[in-house]
Amino acid sequence: MPAITRIGTTQRWSDVVIHNGTLYVVEVPATDTADIHQQTREVLTSLQRLLEANGSGVDKILMANIYLKDIADIAAFNEQWDAWIPAGTAPVRACVQARLAHEGYKVEVQLTAAV
Repeated sequence: MPAITRIGTTQRWSDVVIHNGTLYVVEVPATDTADIHQQTREVLTSLQRLLEANGSGVDKILMANIYLKDIADIAAFNEQWDAWIPAGTAPVRACVQARLAHEGYKVEVQLTAAV
């Protein structure tokens, strides 16, 4: 069985998990007082950094789960997402309104990507 690599592991979560050529990552915004535009930028920038640091990239995303505190923010999120995803590489994606773990979070993104 291929090894499981865990990066940035704490008692509760790992920043990245890699197994069998697949990378798993979840990111939340750094600034919980920011608007949806800034929080989206923070999350996408952090995700790109984590993907690239671990042998993957935005063009290798297989699946994305997007959680929005308010589904009315989907247009603002999509504007940045569409500019971030390279043409022709859109992953399978779901976007839902959710009650997020921290009151200030407006967005959380979970990705699965090829390594």
